[in-house]
Amino acid sequence: MKRYISRRLLQAIPIVFGITVLTYLIMKLAPGGPLANMVNPRTSIESINRAKEALGLDQPIWVQYLNWMGQLFQGNFGYSTFSGQPVLAMIGARLPATLLLTGTAFLLSFLVGIPLGVYSATHKYTPGDYGLTVFSFVGISIPAFFFGMTLIYVFAMQLKWFPTSGFGNTAFSGTDWQLFVDKLRYLVMPALALALANLATVMRFTRSSMIETLSQDYIRTARSKGLSERMVIYRHALKNSLIPVITIFGLSIPNLFGGAYIIEKVFSWPGIGQLGVDAIGNRDYAVLMGLTLITAILVLLGNLISDILYSMVDPRIKY
Repeated sequence: MKRYISRRLLQAIPIVFGITVLTYLIMKLAPGGPLANMVNPRTSIESINRAKEALGLDQPIWVQYLNWMGQLFQGNFGYSTFSGQPVLAMIGARLPATLLLTGTAFLLSFLVGIPLGVYSATHKYTPGDYGLTVFSFVGISIPAFFFGMTLIYVFAMQLKWFPTSGFGNTAFSGTDWQLFVDKLRYLVMPALALALANLATVMRFTRSSMIETLSQDYIRTARSKGLSERMVIYRHALKNSLIPVITIFGLSIPNLFGGAYIIEKVFSWPGIGQLGVDAIGNRDYAVLMGLTLITAILVLLGNLISDILYSMVDPRIKY
């Protein structure tokens, strides 16, 4: 296993390199540039040229990319062309909020989706199964931003159960428990909006895999030995049904981080998603490249973890 993990980490290096190259080229080919928001009718050509020279934008694309990579190897992600702040510091300040949101949505997806999928499979063709099937189709089909705005309208504006946006009141004072509850009220709606589609997907995959597993001969043998139905389902059937679900584990991470860009903007959540949307509007290439690199590393780590989980669930899988 150690040899496999080492090999996968080495394979990740050219993948990350390719991601940075493609991202950098796509951003450079996009219309506009970092100076687009700095230019106005009173700006002279000389001022624009001096700004380009100061930012290194007067050099060929490949030279700009190599300069950025050289700074990256020194631990410097560059500086924002919009605010002038270090990119790594900007991402570091926003990353915990995004990890909290995506981590909560991730746990909701699997901790709720797997039991619902098991229930749907063990109560096949019952009203409960049909209801969960409709729920899953709705969850997969409805856009996350629309579901988020619906939650805001119903639970924040009409019922006033939760705040509409943000992440906590800076003027709030109270005990640690009261502070936790206050933060939780801000987290509930964006986490639900982000988790819905993934939860529905996990539930459908679990149901399909469980139905196939429950028809296997060894399940009938376990029942014939007098084992309780609970033990048959959760001890034998569920464990052997988790391979497709673990595949969703690896795919969920890029989906959740991609969805966070939209959800964080809808709920004004102070994470890297909102930072990325603002950077796109400001054509802040340094910030976008830093976000792309961090996200790519997190996705590759997530896929590595899912591969390791395969062997834990099914001992027949060897690397």
